[in-house]
Amino acid sequence: MKRLITVLLAVAFLATGALVAVASEKGEAEYTFEAKNGNITFPHEAHQGIVEDCKTCHHEGVEAGACRTCHTKEKGDVPTFKSAAHKMCKSCHKAQAGPTKCSGCHVK
Repeated sequence: MKRLITVLLAVAFLATGALVAVASEKGEAEYTFEAKNGNITFPHEAHQGIVEDCKTCHHEGVEAGACRTCHTKEKGDVPTFKSAAHKMCKSCHKAQAGPTKCSGCHVK
């Protein structure tokens, strides 16, 4: 009986660890980006419920890492975060009726 309980506890522990690992791969629930005209609180988890494919926002996929992993100064194609976010976020917000005015995302 003790062996069965030990096995069940081990299985429960491993299952919990697996769930935590899967959840952590999705990133934080919310991110805050500092900006001159007001910080942006980005509800990452809420966007995951709306956007089906991570590549929609993350370009080459989350596993590609930071933009500078592929975009380099030598190539001359390193976008600023501001320009990338404005281009991508505003176009999607227009299509999905999200906020498009500065104060919709930037909060002082």
